[in-house]
Amino acid sequence: MSLSLHPFRLMILQPIYPSFRIPTLNDYCVVCDEQHVFQNGSMLKPAVCTRELCVFSFNTLGVMSGAAEDVATGAEVVDLLVAMCRAALESARKSIIFDPYPSVVDPHDPKSLAFNPKKRSYERLQRALDSITSIREITQGPYVEIKKQMDKLDSLAHPLLQWIISSNRSHIVKLPSSRQLKFMHTSHQFLLLSSPPAKEARFRTARKLHGSTFAFHGSHIENWHSILRNGLVNASYTKLQLHGAAYGKGIYLSPISSISFGYSGKRHLPSSIVCIAAKCVIFLLQCRPTQSRFLQSRNLNCVALCEVITSKDLQKHGNIWVCPISDHVCTRFFFVYEDGQVGDANINTQDVRIQKEILRVIGVQST
Repeated sequence: MSLSLHPFRLMILQPIYPSFRIPTLNDYCVVCDEQHVFQNGSMLKPAVCTRELCVFSFNTLGVMSGAAEDVATGAEVVDLLVAMCRAALESARKSIIFDPYPSVVDPHDPKSLAFNPKKRSYERLQRALDSITSIREITQGPYVEIKKQMDKLDSLAHPLLQWIISSNRSHIVKLPSSRQLKFMHTSHQFLLLSSPPAKEARFRTARKLHGSTFAFHGSHIENWHSILRNGLVNASYTKLQLHGAAYGKGIYLSPISSISFGYSGKRHLPSSIVCIAAKCVIFLLQCRPTQSRFLQSRNLNCVALCEVITSKDLQKHGNIWVCPISDHVCTRFFFVYEDGQVGDANINTQDVRIQKEILRVIGVQST
């Protein structure tokens, strides 16, 4: 007999269903409610799937846009997202690491995609991104005027910027100076969370059983476009692997800052970067004087501070650690350095004073 014949059963299931569905909301498209096919599982934020009808509904009609857009994206975070996108696009490995590729509706032909993952055009994408960066100086005035200036240069510039912001499926927020880790010696510090509720719950369960500690993860800036959207994954022995895997398969970490800084690489960026043109950041721009943000630098180095479960699965080879279980590593902080500079090379996360400072700042963020 069908469930519809038993209203009482429905009454019982109604309060139970949300408890199962809410932790997995991000597994499903916010438009069609079909399950995503993400290579590395769900992420922290809701997202639109790559089906053309859903992309059209989201970009053109605004269907469920409130559920998927990050209305709190700050100016410096937008700068960072654009820099990561540009680094990935200009990489010799772009066919591998520029993932996801944008899905953007053509403003002149709403029935088609101007940027389509199935028909990639890196040259056209580069031109649109160049148009975004070329109006960096236009940081004053209302949002409508800035958008108008972007549209004059390239009709795809603003839609691309919207995609860069809305496709970020991690929670990344600039930390005020009072809540930063001073020993990292950079003012560009961000809270970076990417684990969806289900993964975070598994992480906390494992932490109760095995405990946890903190370690650095360094990766070239060109890789972070994908990491923020797909998560920090085990890339060993895959096409994503850039460095060797001398100590086996897993996510490579280190308690020593200098080791992770070595993996962050250097990136020579054009001196003229970047435009800010999203509604959520205009207020910030109008309320502060124009200043040189870090994206005007020619070199950027990035390193993340992660929390890792200290189970027997964590393999420690001196100061090089390998965690084969992706669920046992969660990003907590993200640091950016300008002009090829790095912070203190002698930071050791196992130092009691360092640990206390990390826990203090994390405690502040959670209050």
